[in-house]
Amino acid sequence: MAEESKPATQEASEIVQAGKVSGWLQENGFDNELMEPDHLGVEVIKVDPEVLIPVATALYAYGFNYLQCQGGYDTGPGGELVSFYHLIKLRDKADRPEELRVKVFLPRDNPTVPSVYWIWKAADWQERETYDMYGIVYEGHPNLKRILMPEDWVGWPLRKDYISPDFYELQDAY
Repeated sequence: MAEESKPATQEASEIVQAGKVSGWLQENGFDNELMEPDHLGVEVIKVDPEVLIPVATALYAYGFNYLQCQGGYDTGPGGELVSFYHLIKLRDKADRPEELRVKVFLPRDNPTVPSVYWIWKAADWQERETYDMYGIVYEGHPNLKRILMPEDWVGWPLRKDYISPDFYELQDAY
């Protein structure tokens, strides 16, 4: 039995075009995986935790000099945690600055990734907040401690498998 062939238009739609930044990174020896663009059409790349610092340093040298946002999210109970970075190229007289999204997928049982604080100082409190809410550890961060929850809080409140305690006792309220 002969295999059915796909229409040419369907085959063309399955080809993923390399993004501008992803292609530049690949050409310069930096491993990354191009993901589907976000809802605004901004290029999204996925990098492994081991290569985040070299890739981030290259992106900074390429002109992405502003960390607009850093955060995290949980893909679902038992799934991976994600640390994401929204980067912008700020230039003089730019009507619409170039943007890029970088995502690092981490195992739930050991969510550890290098801190980008030493590249973009704006990551300071943002990495602390992501640590506080999801338990993602940013190695090399100068002051990684809880920022929103009390120091003695147990667990990571924004993980999808988090179970809220029945009560929380304020011990040093007075």
